[in-house]
Amino acid sequence: MPMTDPIADLLVRIQSGSHRGFEKIDVPASRMKVGLVRILKAEGFIANYKVMEDARKHPSIRIYLKYAGVRQEVIQGVRRISKPGLRIYRPYGAFSKRGDAGAVTIVSTPKGLLTDRQAFQAKVGGELLCQVW
Repeated sequence: MPMTDPIADLLVRIQSGSHRGFEKIDVPASRMKVGLVRILKAEGFIANYKVMEDARKHPSIRIYLKYAGVRQEVIQGVRRISKPGLRIYRPYGAFSKRGDAGAVTIVSTPKGLLTDRQAFQAKVGGELLCQVW
C-alpha cells in the first residue's frame, strides 16, 4: 500500500522513537525529508543525521535522537499542519519576528524549507508543513 503522507510518517517515526527512548531511527529518504531533518538539527531537536544507501541503492536517513537528561525527550510534540487533502499557505505578513514560544513552524517556500522566523526575515510566504515543540 503506497504511503500518502511521507512527511507525517517522518514526524510520527521521530516522535514515537523519542517516546520509546530509541537512540536512532531509520526512515526512507527524499529531498524534502532531508531538508526537514536539517532544520530539526539546526533548531536543536535532534542530535544528528546521516543520509545512507542500502545494498539496493535505496537512500535512507539515520536520525540520532536527542534527549535532555536521562531520557527526557527534547521533542515534546509535533503537529502536521498542511496535509495532502488540505494545503495551508501563509503570506509573508502572517509570520511574526518572534514565532511561537518554544515551537518551530517549518515552511516550504520558493527559497527552500525555512523556519517561520527565517521566512519572516527573508520576506517570503509558503506552505506550512509542520510545527515542532
